[in-house]
Amino acid sequence: MPPPDAFQYAIWRVVPDVERGEAVNAGVVVFCRRRSFLAARIELDEARLRALAPQLDIDAVRRHLDGLVRVAAGDPEAGAIAALPQSERFGWLTAASSTIVQPSAIHTGLSDDPDGLLDRLFTRLVAAPRAR
Repeated sequence: MPPPDAFQYAIWRVVPDVERGEAVNAGVVVFCRRRSFLAARIELDEARLRALAPQLDIDAVRRHLDGLVRVAAGDPEAGAIAALPQSERFGWLTAASSTIVQPSAIHTGLSDDPDGLLDRLFTRLVAAPRAR
């Protein structure tokens, strides 16, 4: 098994009202330069978002998040930013923003399985809890 490599990740949060400061985690993006890995996953907890902001346009938020995932994947249909190298796309995807979707601080670590790491981070930090 290859040794672990450094990775970085950030959480995308939906902040319906910046002044209130309330947020719902909606996605995670993981970058591992040495493994040429950049990927993201999203999930919207609509009930939580509606509780915070009944007027929120959930479809617009979903389109915004879908666009971020497409940029991470390098989808040619996602525009010029999606054509940038992975490191530049990750920087753009995690840049501070005052929009409704905001990235967390960037976190780092080591992993020998960035795809599995993305799954674990998504389950722990974003996915709605499931009844067991």
